[in-house]
Amino acid sequence: MRTDVERPPVTARVPAPAKPRRRRPNPVPGLVLALFFLFFVLPVLWLVLAATKTDDQLVHGHPLSAGSWRALAANWDTLTAYQGNAVFRWLGNSALYSFSALAITLCVAIPAGYALAKTAFRGRRALLVTTLVVMLMPNATLVVPLFLELNTAHLIGTMWSIVLPYAFYPFGVYLAYLYFTTAVPDELLDAARLDGCTEFGVFRRVALPLALPVVALVGFFSFVANWTNYFLPYVMLPESDGFPVQVGLGTLLNDVPQFNPTAGGLAVERPVLALATLLAITPVLVVFLFSQRFLVTGMLAGATKN
Repeated sequence: MRTDVERPPVTARVPAPAKPRRRRPNPVPGLVLALFFLFFVLPVLWLVLAATKTDDQLVHGHPLSAGSWRALAANWDTLTAYQGNAVFRWLGNSALYSFSALAITLCVAIPAGYALAKTAFRGRRALLVTTLVVMLMPNATLVVPLFLELNTAHLIGTMWSIVLPYAFYPFGVYLAYLYFTTAVPDELLDAARLDGCTEFGVFRRVALPLALPVVALVGFFSFVANWTNYFLPYVMLPESDGFPVQVGLGTLLNDVPQFNPTAGGLAVERPVLALATLLAITPVLVVFLFSQRFLVTGMLAGATKN
């Protein structure tokens, strides 16, 4: 007779999972955001609040204190009365110059970038290198040659003395070249050619619809560069009636006594100058808000090659 009793199997003890350690929060992102706020957002906030104050409140009051609607209305009346609504004339000139040049830029830069990326022709490499070199040159170095060239063509003081140099935008050609090189596959274009499309038909029916993000990207950068350009219109336009808003702000600045002690009877106060500056940057902000979705798509489209 067996007296031994079967023992239950011994099971290994599984150690309890270790509790995950709590990571200490990284202070670097918060510090970067704080520096970004101080360096970029705070001056813009001060500028917005400055337009709602009187000149005495701007000097002796707290920098981030708000003014009043009455002071804002008074500053608006002073600004609109300056040289007979000159600020609206300057804004209209800026819109005319910027959008006219933008239309020419898109009609030239996008096809040029496509040609450099997807077609083979003699001098292609030299043309690409020339585009890169001109793109890296400071704009100020081109002002004197442009002035001599436009003066020979008797265009100084006209709208075309601003629009034609604005329309010359090699950076837009390079952006289009990068996009078509990395984001549009050659196989898709070859399939369109096999279906009987001409080279222009391939560009218009296949490549251009796919390039809408880079069209928006080139258009936005070109518009901002045109709108904020100061030196070229200052040299090309001798009369104030044709000034864009950036040169007009310089004229307005000359009539602020704190910046120009010789300011005469048309003296304006600093809150009026702040309000004019806000009007000058508002169109760029509006264009950015309406096109930001396309801008993000265009900047990320060439990140990976198909």
